[in-house]
Amino acid sequence: MKRIKAACVCQTLHFQLKEGVEHNFAVESVRQEVAYYKKQLERNGTQYKILEENTLPDGSILLKIIKQYNQSPVSDYLN
Repeated sequence: MKRIKAACVCQTLHFQLKEGVEHNFAVESVRQEVAYYKKQLERNGTQYKILEENTLPDGSILLKIIKQYNQSPVSDYLN
């Protein structure tokens, strides 16, 4: 029988600008979307570590994150 001792997911998320709207509004919408994503992680009790958060020249945001997989223990992945 096997058991998961620790599990995390490494993701690179690209929060892209919405097309067809004014640029400044699209940039602000992306910032709000990233803030909401982080808040949801906290609200759900998901353990995570942001490795990089970069704002690209067009205003979109690239987020590299390691986060808890389901409710599995994270062991030393987030250290």
